[in-house]
Amino acid sequence: MNKELLHKYLNNNCTDAEFDVLVSWIIKEAASKEGKSWGFDDWNSLDPDMKNKDNQKYQLLLNKIHSEIKRKEQRKSKTINMDKAASLFSRAAAILFIPLLGMVIYLFANHNTQFNQYTDLAVDSLEIIAPIGSRTVVQLSDGTEVNLNYGSKIKYPRHFKGDTREISLEGEGYFDVAHNPDKPFIVKTGQLNVKALGTEFNVHAYPEDHIISTTLVEGKVIIEKLLADEKTESVGTMVPGQHIDYNLNSGKTTSIIGSVEKYVAWKEGKLIFDDAPITSVAEKLSRMFNVDIEVANNIKDYTYTVTLIDDPLLLILDLMAEVTDITYKVYPRKKLANGTFSKQKIRIEKRTLKLNE
Repeated sequence: MNKELLHKYLNNNCTDAEFDVLVSWIIKEAASKEGKSWGFDDWNSLDPDMKNKDNQKYQLLLNKIHSEIKRKEQRKSKTINMDKAASLFSRAAAILFIPLLGMVIYLFANHNTQFNQYTDLAVDSLEIIAPIGSRTVVQLSDGTEVNLNYGSKIKYPRHFKGDTREISLEGEGYFDVAHNPDKPFIVKTGQLNVKALGTEFNVHAYPEDHIISTTLVEGKVIIEKLLADEKTESVGTMVPGQHIDYNLNSGKTTSIIGSVEKYVAWKEGKLIFDDAPITSVAEKLSRMFNVDIEVANNIKDYTYTVTLIDDPLLLILDLMAEVTDITYKVYPRKKLANGTFSKQKIRIEKRTLKLNE
């Protein structure tokens, strides 16, 4: 085995026999001093110019290396399972595989400052999703705590840079923002920004809804509307105890001041309905339990005042049926063409009263 054969493989020019020699070398000798040197030389020769090459692809490639390094370090191992590596080889193997392998070997063997340099190049964007049926708490690098409601997600950097702390939200989140007067905290929802310095507030911005809601518990936040060319226009400044609804269709804003508990109680596992229409109840239950609840037209004027604490769906529907003349039907899931199943469908309708009732 010689370096020329390695270069032939990198250029996809080696024969089947030469390829077999290469695989044998990887299994037995790639971790040798000479093998490390070859791998590292090839890595350096292929190191792209970050200003001119596809930065995203390069970062994703580095992430794969870092993931392997962290996994190996957790096992306190400085070797690579070469049998596993060999099993991954084929004619269609990516042309960068061997340089990457050499780089990983080199880093394990030397543990020098280059590891930290490449780590800093990793993708600086993280995404957290709260699965259906569960809530998630996220701690950001600045000390801010974010509670995510069912089916919500945020995107944010590992470390905030520049003059602002910006994150993106889809769904609902409760933010306890670490105070920093020099670096405003901005929640982006698509058409509205919620800007704060250090405060507690709730943002409800599910993409399928036409209303974006903000509830301020304490402190101060500024609501901004996005304009063309990434410019913003102030909608207003909120005060503690204020709740604002912004209608995406009409551009109108409505505001109330008073008890905000019903808007933020979800993070404690509570659902508080205060004279809420049945359509609003059905909407929240649908999202919470990942079902499709349909409400008959002749009961859409029904309202409910109740507090629910982590109750199962069918129990909630039974309670609703006890206090109002409704009934509900649960339909079986349908198997789809791709082998998955449709959402559970539930229909709420008016109960037919019997003569003796």
